[in-house]
Amino acid sequence: MVRLRSPSILSAVERLMIFIIALSILVTDQLTKLLATKNLLLNQSAPLIKGIFHLTLIHNRGAAFGILKNQTPLFIFISIFAVILIYSALRNNKYKKYSFYGIGKYKALSQPLQIAESHRRRRFSCNISLALILAGALGNLIDRLRLGYVIDFLDFRIWPVFNVADSAITIGAILLGYAILKSPETRV
Repeated sequence: MVRLRSPSILSAVERLMIFIIALSILVTDQLTKLLATKNLLLNQSAPLIKGIFHLTLIHNRGAAFGILKNQTPLFIFISIFAVILIYSALRNNKYKKYSFYGIGKYKALSQPLQIAESHRRRRFSCNISLALILAGALGNLIDRLRLGYVIDFLDFRIWPVFNVADSAITIGAILLGYAILKSPETRV
């Protein structure tokens, strides 16, 4: 029997791809925020598609959608905790250590990140999802540590203003949720 790839090499390639994806998103987030701050005035709105999509520079001192304003130390703590947890999960690929609930009989709730162990493709999907969330969390954490607020500038007029990091977190969470719901281990 000829083995084309060893699991450790594949794992190294996957890790490199995940690192490149996360770094690309983080750099894109920080560069777009820099461009927004250099080219827009605070609260200025520049229409790209009038009435549909604008660039509007705001300083978000709250969480998602501006809730819990001026709680920067709390957001920094939560972000650092999330970054450490996600980085550890990606580094070790041992999801069962990161259970949100310690109740073993509720498998779908007790081990939401363990779904990918039996299938390499599903594991890779979960890793990509976590990389997106990690990059987004780091992007907003950098803003909070450096400035005390998060720079938001993407404005679809019917939705609160957001940034590339917020998009990465949202897409990563949706993909992770989809992977969990489609996992045979979580079906009832």
